[in-house]
Amino acid sequence: MFELTSRILNNLGYIIALAFFFTKFKSAQDIFTKKIYNKKDIILLSIFFSFLSIIGTYTGIEYKGAIVNTRNIGVAVAGIIAGPQVGIITGVVAGFHRFFVNIHSPTTVACGVATIIGGFVTSGFYQKTNEKNCYIYGFFSGFIIENISMFFILITGYYFYDFEVAKDIVKTIYLPMILANALGVSIVLIIIEDLISEKERSAGKQAKLALEIANKSLPFFRKGESLNEVCKIILESLEAKVVVITDTEYIIASHVISSEYTLDHCKIKSNATKQVLNSGNLIILGKEVSEISCFQCINGDIKSCIILPLFQGERKIYGTLKLYFDTSKLITSRKQYLAEGLSMLISTQLELSNVENVENLKAMAKDAELRALQTQINPHFLFNALHTISSFVRINPDKSREIILNLSTYLRYNLENTSKHLTLIKELEQVKAYINIEKARFGDKINVEYDIPPEIENIELPSLIIQPLVENSVKHGILKQREGGTVLISGKQHRKGAIITIEDNGVGISEQTIADIDTKIDKSIGLKNVHNRLKLLYGKGLVIEKLTQGTKISFYIE
Repeated sequence: MFELTSRILNNLGYIIALAFFFTKFKSAQDIFTKKIYNKKDIILLSIFFSFLSIIGTYTGIEYKGAIVNTRNIGVAVAGIIAGPQVGIITGVVAGFHRFFVNIHSPTTVACGVATIIGGFVTSGFYQKTNEKNCYIYGFFSGFIIENISMFFILITGYYFYDFEVAKDIVKTIYLPMILANALGVSIVLIIIEDLISEKERSAGKQAKLALEIANKSLPFFRKGESLNEVCKIILESLEAKVVVITDTEYIIASHVISSEYTLDHCKIKSNATKQVLNSGNLIILGKEVSEISCFQCINGDIKSCIILPLFQGERKIYGTLKLYFDTSKLITSRKQYLAEGLSMLISTQLELSNVENVENLKAMAKDAELRALQTQINPHFLFNALHTISSFVRINPDKSREIILNLSTYLRYNLENTSKHLTLIKELEQVKAYINIEKARFGDKINVEYDIPPEIENIELPSLIIQPLVENSVKHGILKQREGGTVLISGKQHRKGAIITIEDNGVGISEQTIADIDTKIDKSIGLKNVHNRLKLLYGKGLVIEKLTQGTKISFYIE
């Protein structure tokens, strides 16, 4: 048995290596980090996991007609990571394939049927898993499927061939199969979840950089002010050599890194820029591209360039954003991603210039990062809101204006009312503005219900008390679940005041966070802030309860 265990664990390495190398492909990374899969994604994932399972069969070790293998790793991971459709398809494909491998083996039917059933069983774990517990569910998935397989081997042995042989097979291969498959599923899940986490961390860094650029550049979008400073900020952030902003005919702003680079014209000359203005699609150029007139317009060693369209209104092309580099390589995906985000930001500012009171919104956005700790504005939330606005500007201007108004309400409330007492109904207006922005991003994954009786609507409470708690429920509760969830905001009269409750059916707060509420909460600054303010005003802070599913937070106000 020891030798068999050693050999199958060695074969497990092939499966882990395949999974690791597959996740290094950009197309695979894009699929795994999606929230919702389309038909093409489902087909590709089914092919990959079926291939992983089939390889597990072929790399198996024969023992008295049975195959000691790692086939069910692919089936279990498919169901847990990609959902029922991929899990079931993978189970069926891998199971039927097993019927034709060593067809005369006494365990063929038992193992094939167990694999098919495994696809259905593990798919049931899909809704219950998250990034914290997936490897635990993965271990139990591998354990369950292999136990089903062993059970069927004994049953078929009892009725169709030698039961003693079946018992010997199970006795010998049980531990190696359980160990290899259960551990294998957990390891592959950890690899994939690490990929997803790394992608999110990378996106967070990109968002932070884009937000920094936005905060620095927003003041210069005021009417009448030069955009040259905007070009300078972009140039320094993206390590470009020259940055240019044009309208449909002329260069209206630019910045060069040194006297080595000079612009010798003010009117658009290159065919590439004209093509972007006509098509509305970005163009990336390198020295190997025949269209090099774009580089000849600038004196200096320019070897690559990205030209992006700027929009205003309903897909009306306003101009272009052009970034020049001195590397012979084409623009990296990181720089392209940031450049696209910046072009959308500039386009959004052009659109916002027509919105009433937009100067207040810009001023608030300028100071957002500086005052984040004081007012609980999350810089990533602000950037994501602007990104959402920019995406809707092109396809649904009315929706973008609605989000702009919600963002304006949210920011104005946060910046103007930090030390005031306001009515409960007024506080809820800010909560609704926040929720409307998040629903524009996540749709039906976020649901909020209100149960506030009229008799407490005008009771006064400190500003910025409820919204951080709702944000905590959304961010750390319901969005941690693939299916989303619901937040209930309720209130009732109590003695001389009222009890306000925020309850969600998300993943639930950790017991450690509750225990640390009066000491430190590294990842729950907003929760800590609200708790301390309430204690200072009323002598008692938040009452936090971990529910069977979700979290319940209550507090009392007079």
